[in-house]
Amino acid sequence: MNEGTTRLETFSDGIFAIAATLLVLEFSVSSAHSLSHELLHIWPEYLAYVTSFGTIGIIWMNHHHTVSLIDGTDRTMLFLNNLLLMAIAFLPFPTKLVGDYLRRPGEQAAVLAYTATFVIMAALHGVWWWYARHGRRLIGDAVPDSALRAVDRAYIPGVPLYLLAFGAAFASPLAAVFVTFGIAAFYLPSAALFDRGGEPG
Repeated sequence: MNEGTTRLETFSDGIFAIAATLLVLEFSVSSAHSLSHELLHIWPEYLAYVTSFGTIGIIWMNHHHTVSLIDGTDRTMLFLNNLLLMAIAFLPFPTKLVGDYLRRPGEQAAVLAYTATFVIMAALHGVWWWYARHGRRLIGDAVPDSALRAVDRAYIPGVPLYLLAFGAAFASPLAAVFVTFGIAAFYLPSAALFDRGGEPG
């Protein structure tokens, strides 16, 4: 982290941490049944939590790496970064909706809100990166083009995959949530590819 991006990354790390922490605070159980029954009954909350936490973690990893390629910021970059963080900070709300309404009346609206949030996050992260990368506007002089292309390749599938999850919610909300879980499972190991600056061999 260089001096030109220190405040951007420090502020961003704080928002990532708060959003991830708020996810677990949304768990709740009812006293109407035994505790063991309730712990099993709230499985949609576990699924939404794991998916959302994993996605926040992946975005944080990718954000950390891409910031390391940036040599400085400007007001537009800070504005785009705030938009991205606003979407991330919003994620605990639709995550709670999925936990409360999945397999119940209202599940489609809940999952549409959930998957739409992922679409918006992926789109904003893509715009964030494009702005920094276009014409090497904010990229450090020592960063090779191959490192930029590696990030490009990692970002390309994001919006289409989340649009697929959004579309699936119209047919099967449960399937759409599992698609978002699958996207997180796909991106978690592939996030390491960001650190491989060269072209694939």
